[in-house]
Amino acid sequence: MNARRLRLRVAVVLVVAGAAVGVASDEAAPPATAEMIARLLQEVPLVDGHVDLPWVIRERFGSRLGSFDLSGATPLDPPLGTDLAKLRAGGVGAVFWSVWVPTELGKDEAVRTVLEQIDLVHRMAAAYPDDLEIALTAADVRRIHAAGRIASLIGAEGGHCIADSPAVLRMLYAVGARYLTLTHWDSTAWADAATAAPQHDGLTDFGVALVREMNRIGMLVDLSHVSAAAMHDALDATRAPVIFSHSCAAALNPHPRNVPDDVLRRLPANGGLVMVNFGSYFIDPRVTERVAAGEAEEARLKALHPGDPQAVTAGLDSWYAANPMPKVTVAQLADHIDHIRRVAGIDHVGLGSDFDGLSSLPVGLEDVSGYPTLLAELANRGYSRDDLARVAGLNVLRVMAAAEQVAATLQATEPPLERHLDDPAPAPPQPNPSH
Repeated sequence: MNARRLRLRVAVVLVVAGAAVGVASDEAAPPATAEMIARLLQEVPLVDGHVDLPWVIRERFGSRLGSFDLSGATPLDPPLGTDLAKLRAGGVGAVFWSVWVPTELGKDEAVRTVLEQIDLVHRMAAAYPDDLEIALTAADVRRIHAAGRIASLIGAEGGHCIADSPAVLRMLYAVGARYLTLTHWDSTAWADAATAAPQHDGLTDFGVALVREMNRIGMLVDLSHVSAAAMHDALDATRAPVIFSHSCAAALNPHPRNVPDDVLRRLPANGGLVMVNFGSYFIDPRVTERVAAGEAEEARLKALHPGDPQAVTAGLDSWYAANPMPKVTVAQLADHIDHIRRVAGIDHVGLGSDFDGLSSLPVGLEDVSGYPTLLAELANRGYSRDDLARVAGLNVLRVMAAAEQVAATLQATEPPLERHLDDPAPAPPQPNPSH
């Protein structure tokens, strides 16, 4: 990175960090803390495990990069949570761009759509080469960050996008996807989602085989969105560290999307980590309950006013005015990081914001420019510079490197998975009667 870009980037991060909210007051972070964070983010890439910008670009702009300015120089209404100026202001060094597709799509359409999303990420990097570069490995992330660009990683969200095919899984890896979230809101034919009625009591035998194939090719196993039983089954099956790309602690908010303590306690042995979600819905149980109550009120109004959407809308507007969304703070998000640290350890927590996939965020973390605010909050709680470096990016880089090493070993000894969804599970090895 040239000296001018280095000075500019440090100055931008210093401005954002200087506005950080403290634990006990609204005072700005001390200048020494702000400068420490800015320098840290020059040396260590801050890695966000989950940003949903590609789907927003698809919905709002038809996936046409020429129809808007991703640099952030031209204001958009409504604004994006993520653009290049905000990424620079937040000191971000790497992003896992989520290539999500709706669960209701048929198999062939889901595969086509996820490939279109991956193509969009590659085109983003090609359109803004001074700022973005595709990364495939932990070493790529470090190199790209050192050169002053933002490493663009790809995470495929929802196992339905592989159409129950190990071959599609391998091809997604070949075109750049480096994690697969095993489910989304709905279960797949081989894995239970956290937010759906159980079908398999976790993972099926085929789901276990897919996890092991992900280990073999080097694809990170992402357990955000899966049921607690599926989390345990995946931890039993995996040979590499797992991730939760965007989840919080269930002990602080018992939303089924969050990670229970019995799973957190298994992470040290596995080596994996939870990348905390910034969504108010997952942080604060008051928000979770308010959203559920709003959905119940909408159902009630529709039952009372069939065929009269205007009456339903008016009733909902009145209900929302009387029941405003609770405000969530950066301190509450930091509480989830604290809890994961206490239960699993400092090596097993990271950041997975879910920006551009959320409607409610903590005050002060409304977009990707706010990361220094969170780091300043953690620093005020006594997190050392080394602690902050691990949370910001070193933990996920360690996990990526470990998965790459496991894959290199397994590829020398295991063939690709050729099993189909409906094939019977292979019989367990039988003991040799001569022994």
